[in-house]
Amino acid sequence: MSLEVNITKNLPGFKLKVEFKADNYTLGFLGASGSGKSMTLRCIAGIETPDSGKIVLNGRVLFDSENNINIPIRERKVGFLFQNYALFPNMTVEQNIGFGLDKSIPKIERSKIINKKIMDLQLRGMEKRYPYQLSGGQQQRVALARALVVDPEIILLDEPFSALDEHLRNNMMLQLKEDLKDFKKTSIFVTHNIEEAYQLCNDIIIIAEGRIDASGHKNDIFNNPPTLYAMKLTGCKNISKAKKIGNNISGITVIKAIDWGCRITFNSELEDNITDIGIRAHYLELNEDGSDVNTFNCWIVSTGETLFRTMVYLKFSEPTANNKDYHIIWDISKEEWDLIKNIPLPLKIRINPDKVIKINGK
Repeated sequence: MSLEVNITKNLPGFKLKVEFKADNYTLGFLGASGSGKSMTLRCIAGIETPDSGKIVLNGRVLFDSENNINIPIRERKVGFLFQNYALFPNMTVEQNIGFGLDKSIPKIERSKIINKKIMDLQLRGMEKRYPYQLSGGQQQRVALARALVVDPEIILLDEPFSALDEHLRNNMMLQLKEDLKDFKKTSIFVTHNIEEAYQLCNDIIIIAEGRIDASGHKNDIFNNPPTLYAMKLTGCKNISKAKKIGNNISGITVIKAIDWGCRITFNSELEDNITDIGIRAHYLELNEDGSDVNTFNCWIVSTGETLFRTMVYLKFSEPTANNKDYHIIWDISKEEWDLIKNIPLPLKIRINPDKVIKINGK
């Protein structure tokens, strides 16, 4: 493994305790603000010191509390891309990029190294500009060039898109994905944005209050989140407490969705200790003939619009005049909604049991 981390650190409100391994791919850290994601990066880089534990990078021990080892930042061979890029305002692009290079490198060789990174990151023609003369995307590329110029063994990226607008974020995500692919070493990407994590990362670790809540390949984490926190963090809007009703009969299981006031039938046997279920808003289906056992009468409570989608807030079983009294949210394209929004109520909404996320208790 390229990176092995097993550390603890006392923080205000909770104790950071993480243990994980990472190889030559991009590992995502997904979690809410203040969950310990950035602190973990800072401990790996040597900016912060853990209270106990061990950090090993490509066989080199960077930190070991038992043996009193704590390698200085400059000797760790770690590239760090900060959230706000942390460029020096009084330095030009080429000066910022070359800042981390060893001072003993001859001037000619130093210039060659810097120029190569300027070419690699498409910054040609900007060498003499200062940070205030650059766009957000250009600043990010300078910061990434500075992180890469020292030939690091690992790249740490701390929410690098948080300061960018939507259009620039999408462009920079594509660029960064290519840059990290060319890097061909371990990189760790910290974010609270699920779309960023999914696009850029292979494996994902979800952190909650300093602890690893879930980890695995991104498809497993998003399609089958193993915990209630992971289900919420990965964007599931429809969640209900759940209880198994009776015993499995001929491979069929009935689950009561307590918060929704309905029962869902599964064509499979489920564990007795199921505690919660969820279904992503875009997986709800309109089933006008109402023939399926998992089709329910729903009344529209209210609607909300994004640029291209409509969020339909629905209540099972009976209408309501309270626009906050809803059970589930249906995410549907505006074009589809325009075709069906005037059909008589109640809407016949099907919950596909194959799309239902199931959380079991311990």
